[in-house]
Amino acid sequence: MSDIEIRRAAPTDLHDIVALLADDPLGATRESPDDLTPYRAAYEVLAADPHQHLVVAVREGRVVGTLQLTVIPGLSRRGATRSIIEGVRIHADERGNGLGTQLIEWAVATSRTLGCHLVQLTSDATRIDAHRFYERLGFEASHLGFKLQL
Repeated sequence: MSDIEIRRAAPTDLHDIVALLADDPLGATRESPDDLTPYRAAYEVLAADPHQHLVVAVREGRVVGTLQLTVIPGLSRRGATRSIIEGVRIHADERGNGLGTQLIEWAVATSRTLGCHLVQLTSDATRIDAHRFYERLGFEASHLGFKLQL
C-alpha cells in the first residue's frame, strides 16, 4: 500500500469525498453529490479549524478513501485530549485491500502525535462488518451511542 498518499483534503476533492460518502445504503439516503453547496460551506469551516483533519487517501491521482479526525481537548479523564474518527469511507474498488486499515492507523498515529490519550468513533448499528473491522484494529465496543436529529 506504499503507493497510497494520505493528505489533507483540498476543495477540489469535495466531489470525490461526497461521492464516497454517498456510496453505501445509509449514505445514499443522507448525501447529495449533485449539489456541493452545503459541502463547500462545511469544508470552509473544517479547513479553518486546526482541530479538524479532513483527509483523503489518493492512489495514482484518484481519491480512493477519506476520513475526518477531530481533536477535542477536555476535562474528563484528568484533562485528556481525545480524537474522534468520523466519515470513514473507502472506494468500492479498494475495499478489502488494506486501505481502511491504513487510514485508521494513520488516524491513530496522528492522534498520538497530537497528544491524544483516547481515540473514539461511532459506527451505525447496522454496519456489522465495520464493527468487526474496528474490533480487529483494537477498538472496543464500550459505549452505547445516542443521537438527536435537529
